[in-house]
Amino acid sequence: MKPDKTSEVGAWWSANPMSYGDVHGQAMHHGERHSFDDEAFFSSADAKMYAWSPELHDKAPFDRIFPYERFRGKRVLEIGCGMGAMASLWARHGARVSAVDLAPFSVEMTRRRFAMLGLAAEIVQADGRSLPFEDGDFDYVYSFGVLHHSPDLGQSLREMMRVLKPGGEFGLMLYHRHSFYYYWRVCYREGFVHNESDFLDPVALASRYTDASEAEGNPHTWPVSRSEVRRLLGPHVSRLEIKARGQEVRLLFNMMLPGLRYVPLWALKPWARRWGWSLWASGTRA
Repeated sequence: MKPDKTSEVGAWWSANPMSYGDVHGQAMHHGERHSFDDEAFFSSADAKMYAWSPELHDKAPFDRIFPYERFRGKRVLEIGCGMGAMASLWARHGARVSAVDLAPFSVEMTRRRFAMLGLAAEIVQADGRSLPFEDGDFDYVYSFGVLHHSPDLGQSLREMMRVLKPGGEFGLMLYHRHSFYYYWRVCYREGFVHNESDFLDPVALASRYTDASEAEGNPHTWPVSRSEVRRLLGPHVSRLEIKARGQEVRLLFNMMLPGLRYVPLWALKPWARRWGWSLWASGTRA
């Protein structure tokens, strides 16, 4: 890994933010262009993000994975806050929120969002491998779809556990290497059919054809396996649960064979639970 890979990752995501737009990195939704400091942008971006994971919402966005009520009034940290959508949900549910991101633009956008909403939080730029907090500062720590971009995932997870109180809880979403998306979209279609594995190594191939594939230049994305998550988190936890989620499975089935679009949801769920693109790890620090 290049010595400056981390700064390269931060700079790239500042230039190509996860805006959930019609075009990656742009503040445009359904053909309507917004300004990044426009409250309508945040509303549109949030709606797009929520629509990607309807199975995670019940009475509030992501309340099927985030224990909001249990941590009301307690310290919660998000590692990789992006545009601040999830951090603002925690703040609205009464948590004492801190949020960090490697990309300066993400920090700026999250601060704008909180100011617009009149919410309080500690929002700082930081590398997930060296967090600016004391040991055991937080009751709950989470990272959603971010740390697979870390050039040193192991160190990032050790830091995540370090700042979490003993007995505190955590949530972690990482991309899943043993998934339909990785095997079919990345390895087969791009790597084999389009011959890109002839000049890209596995990490470069995954980086190019996962997040923001239409923008190109993504410096680092490397999906993980369940066994890797267990190995990295095992020494730090007293409880660990790992589940695969696969909202994208129906779309991939339809791309592989159009007739598969008619497969009923109940028949898709076992495939998603085994071969879904997202791994959700949750548990308790030892």
